[in-house]
Amino acid sequence: MPEEQAGGVDGELLTKLEQALFEIRRVIAGQEGMLERVLVCLLAGGHLLIEGVPGLAKTLTIKTTASVLGGTFKRIQFTPDLVPSDLVGTRVFRPDKHDFEIDLGPVFCNFLLADEINRAPAKVQSALLEVMQERQVTIGHDTFPVPDPFLVLATQNPIESEGTYPLPEAQVDRFMLKVLVDYPTHDEELTVVARSLEGQPRLEHVLSIEELRELQRQVSNVYVDPTLISWVVDLASATRRPADHGAAAMAPYISYGASPRGPISVIAAARALALIRGRDYVVAADVESLVRDAFRHRIVLSYQALAEEVTADQVLDEVLGALAPPQLELGRTAPTAA
Repeated sequence: MPEEQAGGVDGELLTKLEQALFEIRRVIAGQEGMLERVLVCLLAGGHLLIEGVPGLAKTLTIKTTASVLGGTFKRIQFTPDLVPSDLVGTRVFRPDKHDFEIDLGPVFCNFLLADEINRAPAKVQSALLEVMQERQVTIGHDTFPVPDPFLVLATQNPIESEGTYPLPEAQVDRFMLKVLVDYPTHDEELTVVARSLEGQPRLEHVLSIEELRELQRQVSNVYVDPTLISWVVDLASATRRPADHGAAAMAPYISYGASPRGPISVIAAARALALIRGRDYVVAADVESLVRDAFRHRIVLSYQALAEEVTADQVLDEVLGALAPPQLELGRTAPTAA
């Protein structure tokens, strides 16, 4: 957590954020990268997609995170027989009133866990598009805003194809980050097994929803140097036209590059990561550690890439190797307003 205390960062709130992370670690062993990305999306106000084989604590991490924060939490288990009204709600006829009433669905919460999101058909996925992008739901002729903040934390299993539906590109693009979760190390798994022999610890609410909103406001004040923004835009451009940026070998593997939401997500997430690490300015290392998470699900690979088993991460490794990060003066700060 805080590497250094910056003048523009509320030390008390950062301490509470560190306490929240400690509470989560009482349940979750290892998976540091996933935990950090969960906090990044919480502070940046973006949605998170976590992909990994069963048993890697994806669902448990999200449930545990919601337990130490204020606000409301709902979990939806996505299945092939789910319908849109199961998510957003519907109009219900009340015989006693001889009229229809709106019965709001489980998406009306602060933290929505969409478990195994790729098991629901396209009609259900489309019901999430409006609420993920606009933070509102339209039922009939009425529009209802969801609580603020509103975050979708989704999981999916990459190894099963029966009974699953690929997520539409438009929906995948609305996730700020996509995190790939790998197996734990030997020591981490040893801790997991040892904790399974004990009772579940009682978690404490550490951050209120108002304090989370305040941390989100502080994220918007974190300074990003224009040269860093330009570098991120160049990285996105290199996924669309790799030959123009020294990565011509990757051109046959890319059908479509990252959308403009890619660099927007990188910068927003980097500001949140800088705040978590106790700074009020972004450095190149913040950006570099998040580019893969923000771009991998926004690149559409070609048939040649699929045939040769070339992954989006391999493409991004080449792109990052071709475009070196800019050299910044660490002493630079945001210009003061006139």
